[in-house]
Amino acid sequence: MTESPNVARLYIDGTWRHATGNATAAVINPATEGEMGRVCRAQAEDLDAALEAAARGFEIWRNTTAYERARIIRRAVDIIRTRKSDIARLMTLEQGKPLAEAEGEIATSADNTEWMAEEALHACGRVLPRRTAGTDQIVRREPVGPVAAFCPWNFPALTPMRKIAGALAAGCSIIVKPSEETPFTAVALVEAFAEAGVPAGVINLVFGRASQVSQHLIASPIIRKITFTGSTPIGKLLLAQAAEGVKRATMELGGHAPVVVYDDVDVPAAARLAVTAKFRNAGQVCTSPTRFYVQSGIYREFVDAFREAASALKVGDGLTDGVQMGPVANARALETAEAFVADARSVGARVECGGARIGERGYFYQPTVLSDVPDAARIMSDEPFGPIAPLAVFESENEVKDKVNGLPFGLAAYVMTRSLKRATEMSEALEAGMVVVNGFTVSTPASPFGGVKESGYGSEGGSEGLDSYLVTKSITTRFGGVDLDPANGRETAR
Repeated sequence: MTESPNVARLYIDGTWRHATGNATAAVINPATEGEMGRVCRAQAEDLDAALEAAARGFEIWRNTTAYERARIIRRAVDIIRTRKSDIARLMTLEQGKPLAEAEGEIATSADNTEWMAEEALHACGRVLPRRTAGTDQIVRREPVGPVAAFCPWNFPALTPMRKIAGALAAGCSIIVKPSEETPFTAVALVEAFAEAGVPAGVINLVFGRASQVSQHLIASPIIRKITFTGSTPIGKLLLAQAAEGVKRATMELGGHAPVVVYDDVDVPAAARLAVTAKFRNAGQVCTSPTRFYVQSGIYREFVDAFREAASALKVGDGLTDGVQMGPVANARALETAEAFVADARSVGARVECGGARIGERGYFYQPTVLSDVPDAARIMSDEPFGPIAPLAVFESENEVKDKVNGLPFGLAAYVMTRSLKRATEMSEALEAGMVVVNGFTVSTPASPFGGVKESGYGSEGGSEGLDSYLVTKSITTRFGGVDLDPANGRETAR
């Protein structure tokens, strides 16, 4: 760990440092509302230093063999795994999720990074068949250049690690800007890469006001690619900035994942599985199931089973044994949850359970289930990003297809049925980057993670996750020099 564990410092050009002018902000524990530490806020001078370091680091790292890059990345993974419990505790303190969930996130992050280290060895080009004697054509895959990565607070390990892993495996340098609300997890991860032998300048870590940092980094000609995970409105702003420099982008933006529950499921089992997925990380998951459409034949039974399972969840401080759901991450999330529930009530939805804050200290909100939610309720069109589950009934497949595809989002979607025919038809009909049938695990290290429509474009994870950090170069070589054919003025190889 760094020498100042209560201050999340910047990491620039291989050195941990305070921000210019010692500017800092408080990091709040959402379970207690107490200050758990401070985070440094980078100023323009710090960002310029990070950009210059990333430029130097890129020249070093792009010329490091893929085998050596993979070895160093795997070494970082080993270090992270040995520190899983310590890093998970930091995550729970700053983000709120239960300790078991935090440990699972660290483990998943390590698995994803390890897989990408191996993928570094498969960034292969190709040799084209000869069209002209004495001429060879090859296609090379090369790193795009220094990357600026912007990460949210809901997954303080997984989101930065996906971006770091893809960039480093491809041979890029990177400047990572995590959320100021969850900086300590990122610090611990970057420490592992530094100890593993990543050269100075290859990874740089900065914190600060999001709009100031993003504008400064994206405007720099040094940055050749941006990668962002967050809301659709902010993503559009960053894309507009990136367009000024024609910079490549990977965007994982907002979602509003529908769940289609057919009447042939095991209702109690399906409801329990859905509740576990819905209230993971207090619903603060971009792929969280957020709109439940249940076929009429089992609707009331499903609502009752869902309410029973949600009501039984143990809510509390994520460090307490047995807690299944922690607080939401901040006061903003509490206000948002209260507004969604009030709006749903006003248009006729029924509160089956929950619907209120828990206590007066800590950002705790009851697991909330809403039934008979009409399309007019705001929660059916705007992502709640919290522990609220709206349930609605459907009769026909055509009806539900129109509803699930009626929003501009298309990140994740889910189908629950025993029918192969239904599963196949609905999974093909759903407009989403990731579809899961009879489960809620949307990705593995080998699979791409990304959305369609206004949920973004590009992928993280899988071979696609490496590809997004590579550019294609075609090289044509004529052997023996070049002569000009006097008859037609064309080049001829000799």
